[in-house]
Amino acid sequence: MKIVLFNDYIPGVVKDDRVLDVSGIVPWDAAKPQESLVNLIVRFEYFKSAIDRGLAYADSYALHQVKLRPPVPNPTKIVAAPVNYYLHQDEMNEQFNNAEYTIEKLGFFLKAPSSIIGPEDTVKLPFKDRRTDHEAELAFVVGKRAKDVPASEAYKYIFGYFALMDITVRGKEDRPWRKSFDTFTPIGPWIVTSDEIGNPNELGFRLWVDEELRQSANTKDLIYDCYKFFEAASAAMTLEPGDILTTGTPEGVGPIEKGNKVRIQIDRIGEFSVSVDYK
Repeated sequence: MKIVLFNDYIPGVVKDDRVLDVSGIVPWDAAKPQESLVNLIVRFEYFKSAIDRGLAYADSYALHQVKLRPPVPNPTKIVAAPVNYYLHQDEMNEQFNNAEYTIEKLGFFLKAPSSIIGPEDTVKLPFKDRRTDHEAELAFVVGKRAKDVPASEAYKYIFGYFALMDITVRGKEDRPWRKSFDTFTPIGPWIVTSDEIGNPNELGFRLWVDEELRQSANTKDLIYDCYKFFEAASAAMTLEPGDILTTGTPEGVGPIEKGNKVRIQIDRIGEFSVSVDYK
C-alpha cells in the first residue's frame, strides 16, 4: 500500500494516478499528523482491512491536483548512515585520503527532524559562498519500538520505504550541523509498505539535477544493507514508531545551485522533485 499525506495533511492511499482520501476510515487529526501517522503505523494490521474495503467509496483526486506533504512529517529522530556504498567510500577516501571514511569507523549520525520538506517544496541554500551537495538515498520508517534487533529480524520492524535527499553543506563542521539546515531533508513521495517492496536490498535508484543524471545505483551495493543498518542503529538507541532511518548515498554526489530542479526516483517506490533557491 502507498500511504500519502496530501493538502492539509490528509491521509490517503495512492492507486495508479489517483489519491484516495482515507481520513474517514482511520482515526486522524490533521493538526497532529505525526501522532496520527504513528497511530496508523502501530495499528496498521487492524486498520488495513477497513482501508481496503473503504477505498471503493473514498473521495478520489488526481495526483497532479493535490499537494503532496512529507509522508513522515515530524519523527522523533532521523538516523543516517555515512559512506555506506563501496564506490562512494572509494570517492571519499580518494578525495580526503583518509581510510576512516567508512560506515564501520563512523557509525551513524543524526539529522534534525525540522529539516524535513516534501515533494515540490524548495531547498533553501544557507550560503552563497559554500558548496552544497545533493545525496540520493533510500529511507524507511520504523513500525514498532525496537532495541537490539538483529539484522535477521529487522524486516519485522520496518513499516515502509520512501525516497530521501540528504542535502549537505561541505566543510569541516560535524555532519549533523552541515546536514540539518531547514529544508535539507526532502522526503517522498509517499510510504510504500514493506509487503509491496519485498527485498529492499535490490532497488535501483537515480537522481537528476535538471536533465543531468548525477547518481545511478542499486541498494545491492550497500555496505550495511537496510537490515544490518537497522541492527547497528537499534544497538545504540531505542527506535520509536515513526522514526526515520536513511541508508546513505552512492557515488556521484555533486553541487546544487539556485534555479536547479532536483529529481529522485526509486524502483517500486516512485519519484519526486524539489527546487533550489537561496535562504
